[in-house]
Amino acid sequence: MRALIQRVRYGKVSVQGQVTAEIGRGLVILLGVGHRDTEAQAAWLAEKTANLRIFEDEGGKMNRSVKDINGQAIVVSQFTLYADAQKGRRPSFTEAAPPEIARPLVERFAALLRAQGVPTGEGVFGAEMLVEIHNDGPVTLWLEK
Repeated sequence: MRALIQRVRYGKVSVQGQVTAEIGRGLVILLGVGHRDTEAQAAWLAEKTANLRIFEDEGGKMNRSVKDINGQAIVVSQFTLYADAQKGRRPSFTEAAPPEIARPLVERFAALLRAQGVPTGEGVFGAEMLVEIHNDGPVTLWLEK
């Protein structure tokens, strides 16, 4: 499971002009699922994400988590995080899990973030989405489990 985590001042996901999730300060998480990923990996990643100290304290140090700042999150399914562009010009996505594996793990990850105390919105699995990200810092981290 792969997560591209972006600290944001604002984030929004829309599908066909309809807003599915919108947040202020918090995290926009692009989440990719591979063939062999499990719920245990989703649980580890959710706990890690909820407690990552990537928000600044009053001294300017990254010392606070999204929970500490009462922030929010948006989870967006992103199979392209498993792209392999080593050969040719068109990426291969054979390492990305098929929808019947990926969808439940993406939904479970979002539910586990909520269980950690992080209000979490979601994109729409498999939909063409417009994702608006106002990256803060910018701070962008790659987590993989």
